[in-house]
Amino acid sequence: MNPNKFKTLASSSLAVVAMALSGVAIYTTQAGAQSAHGEAAREAGKPVNAPSAAPTGVAPVSFADIVQRVAPAVVSIEVEEKGPTRAAFQRGPRAGDQDQEDGGGDLDGLPPQLRRFFQQRGQQNQQPQDEEPARAAGSGFFISRDGYIVTNNHVVENAATITVKTTDDRELKAKLVGRDPATDLAVIKVEGAFPYVSFEDKGKPRVGDWVIAVGNPFGLGGTATAGIVSALARQNVADGPYVDYMQIDAPINRGNSGGPSFDLNGRVVGVNSAIFSPSGGSVGIGFDIPADMVQKISTQLIEHGKIVRGYLGASMQGVTPEVAESMGLRSKKGALVAQITRGGPAARAGLQTGDLVIRIDGHEVESQTDLTRRVAMVSPGQDMHLTVLRDGRVEQVTVRSGERPSEEALARNDRQEEQPQGEGRRSNRYGR
Repeated sequence: MNPNKFKTLASSSLAVVAMALSGVAIYTTQAGAQSAHGEAAREAGKPVNAPSAAPTGVAPVSFADIVQRVAPAVVSIEVEEKGPTRAAFQRGPRAGDQDQEDGGGDLDGLPPQLRRFFQQRGQQNQQPQDEEPARAAGSGFFISRDGYIVTNNHVVENAATITVKTTDDRELKAKLVGRDPATDLAVIKVEGAFPYVSFEDKGKPRVGDWVIAVGNPFGLGGTATAGIVSALARQNVADGPYVDYMQIDAPINRGNSGGPSFDLNGRVVGVNSAIFSPSGGSVGIGFDIPADMVQKISTQLIEHGKIVRGYLGASMQGVTPEVAESMGLRSKKGALVAQITRGGPAARAGLQTGDLVIRIDGHEVESQTDLTRRVAMVSPGQDMHLTVLRDGRVEQVTVRSGERPSEEALARNDRQEEQPQGEGRRSNRYGR
């Protein structure tokens, strides 16, 4: 297996930070000062990144004014996790990460399950240690004056306590408002009034546009890096079909998770969520959740505390060239039913394994991901009208949408049921 693997920017422990900094001279400067424009915006109750001029499309001589304006809205997040763990069992990037079966190298017996995309961990010390709570760190940013903060789900998903550190050296206890594992987003809240930033809603970034990432890599809060948008609509970065990631080359590392990326107007264009790296450190391939998705999910989490999605109750897979040929299809559009969940909406409606869903509520189904996203937008209890190909005939099936279970519940169900092989196996939970 290729040693290059996706890695989360997930929260590095304090001990990892200490090791990372050993032998390194660090020169500090005063951080978090606001420009006159930022102060005026804060006083007026406006976001500190409200643009004062139309974008020019030309890179500035320096990014300092933009960073100075938005930095006060970016926070460092420290988490004490639920349940004890060994003190020497730490999170952090490792060099030469690869699968055990491919030789392992310097993995020192790291169990394969601990190299999952959102659960990268460090080396386990073989000597018995006293148990103590695991501590981790990440990033986030204020999206409202009254203390709502966006971050990644994987930063806070197992949190017993959450502490937010602001650029003016305040440490505040935060409460979890809601989280959405399917998009790896979460919202937390602290009490008080704070400078905040807003999302870019006038237009989407283009490949080649400048981006500035601000966050808390390796516990070094208030860190800014710059680069460009490298690619758009990257899929299969994480376990879930809902996000088309924006790829950036601004350096981001462990601890940047949940931090924002800004455009030249100082507007949030994405949330740093993952990196692709053979070593655990930045190699210039990072992935952001786009701002429009972040804005939509965070709004729902603030209003309802959770995300409610429609549920079909069927495992879907894409149409491969072989499947298309066997079914006499001219294209690879549609989504093939690989398995029906017992007692689910699809089973009650009479959907069958082997059915090819080609339309939903009059919309042509481009792929299994397209179907999953359209099902997710249907409110629980609402009817979905599916057009399917079954044994060469066109059939109409009406399914009463259920409420999509949590990602944890779906994972448990996947382990209990026999799963189809190949592409269908990987896609099992996508169609639910």
